[in-house]
Amino acid sequence: MKTIHHVLNPDTRAKIADCVCALAVMTKAPRAGQVKTRLVPPLTHDEAAEFNSSLLRDVSAAILTASCSSGVVRPSRISDARGAPRQTTGRIARGVGVYTPRGAEAAYGDILPEDFFLIPQRGDHFGDRLIFAAEDLFKVGFASVCLINSDSPTVPAETFTQAADLLRLPGDRIVLGPCDDGGYYLIGFKKLHREIFERIDWSTEHVLDQTLQRAADIGAEVKLLPAGYDVDDRATLERLCSELLGENASRNCGIAPNTQKFLAEIVSREGRGRIWPV
Repeated sequence: MKTIHHVLNPDTRAKIADCVCALAVMTKAPRAGQVKTRLVPPLTHDEAAEFNSSLLRDVSAAILTASCSSGVVRPSRISDARGAPRQTTGRIARGVGVYTPRGAEAAYGDILPEDFFLIPQRGDHFGDRLIFAAEDLFKVGFASVCLINSDSPTVPAETFTQAADLLRLPGDRIVLGPCDDGGYYLIGFKKLHREIFERIDWSTEHVLDQTLQRAADIGAEVKLLPAGYDVDDRATLERLCSELLGENASRNCGIAPNTQKFLAEIVSREGRGRIWPV
């Protein structure tokens, strides 16, 4: 039976505990012909939609692992009044699917974990969608927000935990997960800085540098996470195949299992040359 996720209403404050970070993955409903079209070929449109679902399953599973610390006593980098490190218990984050289009909620029933919230995207342009997503997540009650792409399935849960932890520290800051192509797979903040999303050449190699410049312009501290990469063209698909199916794949045991299974089935059925040339 498919999960029915709770859809957050930006006009109504939700029951969210103090200091919880939204680990929010930006997602488009995985419909054939509407997602991962730059991977057609070598994939078919139906395969591209299935591939998109596999990526999202792996990213959301890593987010769930990062967010589910309820009941676990964990060291905190937050100090008490005497300056001593404080230990905290409970959830540090919550997974959210920021989805489009409206009406596609059922598409995520067997993709996103049951624990996830959903919230619809707003805005016509990518930068606006990021701004409105952050705005809506703060309005429903999250203390901090990380906006995450759904195209980087090899980013480990520990990285998402690190992002949430950095946003629990005193003082304002921006957290960025840089991508090899000059963009980023994650951006996090404790309050919305609209300037971070303005005058950005989206979908180019300049995104990260321009974002860092916007942060410098407003005097915001920036913390960088380990680098990752997006899977959005043939070159990065081949890189992913090498990482998940290549001779060193055993070292990456447990990383992106759904995506690995999807790719392995194509290679087994049709040979590696179909998606992963020798």
